[in-house]
Amino acid sequence: MLNISKNSVSEYIDLSKFKSGKEIFNKAYHKRFKSFLLVFSVIMLIILFLPWTQNITSSGSVTTLKPNQRPQTLQSQIPGRIEQWFVQEGDFVKAGDTILRISEVKSDYFDVELAQRTNVQLDAKSSSVSAYKNKIQALNNQISALYNERRLKLEQAKNKLKQAHLKVKTDSIDLEALKIKADIANTQYNRTVDLQAEGLKAVKDVEDSRNKLQEASAKLVSAENKFLVAKNEVINSELAISTLQATYADKISKAQSDLYATQSSAYDTEVQVSKLETDLANYTKRSSLLYVTAPQDGFINKAIKSGIGETFKEGEQLVSIMPSNYELAVEMYVKPIDLPLIHVGEDVRVQFDGWPAIVFSGWPNVSYGTYAAKIVAIENFISPNGKYRVLLSPNEEAAKWPEAIRVGSGAKTIALLDNVPIWFEIWRQINSFPPNFYQPKVAPTKK
Repeated sequence: MLNISKNSVSEYIDLSKFKSGKEIFNKAYHKRFKSFLLVFSVIMLIILFLPWTQNITSSGSVTTLKPNQRPQTLQSQIPGRIEQWFVQEGDFVKAGDTILRISEVKSDYFDVELAQRTNVQLDAKSSSVSAYKNKIQALNNQISALYNERRLKLEQAKNKLKQAHLKVKTDSIDLEALKIKADIANTQYNRTVDLQAEGLKAVKDVEDSRNKLQEASAKLVSAENKFLVAKNEVINSELAISTLQATYADKISKAQSDLYATQSSAYDTEVQVSKLETDLANYTKRSSLLYVTAPQDGFINKAIKSGIGETFKEGEQLVSIMPSNYELAVEMYVKPIDLPLIHVGEDVRVQFDGWPAIVFSGWPNVSYGTYAAKIVAIENFISPNGKYRVLLSPNEEAAKWPEAIRVGSGAKTIALLDNVPIWFEIWRQINSFPPNFYQPKVAPTKK
């Protein structure tokens, strides 16, 4: 019966006559199973030809669409010491609200009236600038007066020189006239002497002629002396003009030297005034930096530097703040091999951590608990994790994202690609082929 031996009993005994044989050999046990296999095969064959959406799954996190809406830390531009906190973690603050007060740790700024004292120095230096400007104006007036006086003196000296030249000319004419008279007197004397020798003139006539000749000679000598004196006056006038020019040139040069020295001092003082103005502005600004304020409306997340009396350097993080107004987004990372398949404006399904979901990655329409998103930006440079960062924003035409989502929570993304039959997807997965490379029908516009 167990077919252990080569001798068969069925040749001699009819097993179907027995009760157990009737129960076994007269019933068709495999007909239902065969029908089940047939129906299952048909269903599987139909399923193989159903459409399947190729996709790229990735993990990401919730972030904000704009950089100014993301969590940020507040730093101090100056080193200091924490003196007083005005908030606690979890508080809501408005833009401009004071978060904490700090004090100076550098000895150069310990003076609480440093700005006022600098302002006093600035006023004093500004007065010095005004005084220098008045002195410059006075020196300019003095130089102008010297120029005017020199002009008048030169005109006077030139007039005197002209008079001297005219006098020389007059004296020279008088001298020539006297020379002629002297020559005539000499001729008359000689003629009278000759006539007296011939007996035609008396001795008295000769003496009168000699007397006239002496008088003419004396007048001629006097005229020559007068002419030389006039010529000396011309030379003296020319010398006076030269001396006058040299004297006033020296006076004007000295006044101009004083003017330039004063202008140089005024410029130095203006530089000091400008430096004091800069120092005053810096001190005033530094005084305002002793209070750390909120840059925008938000919630205090965490006090990174805590306590009273703790010191810190400039640029160190003091407190973390989360803006209250923000637009949610999701950042996901894709492998470089999948980057050519990602395009701006394409649809992506997002599953958030903490929200129950039933996901059919190839059939997004029948998935439950996923939310629609669109690709808004693709990073052009690879991230430190070896993948490319892709930024997603909510699809306004689909259901809204849950309001309780917080920035920083985890998310899983399914980037929807091309539609293919299921048998093709199974064949691709078995052969470890990448998804189909394709281009969108409408090229996305570059922003």
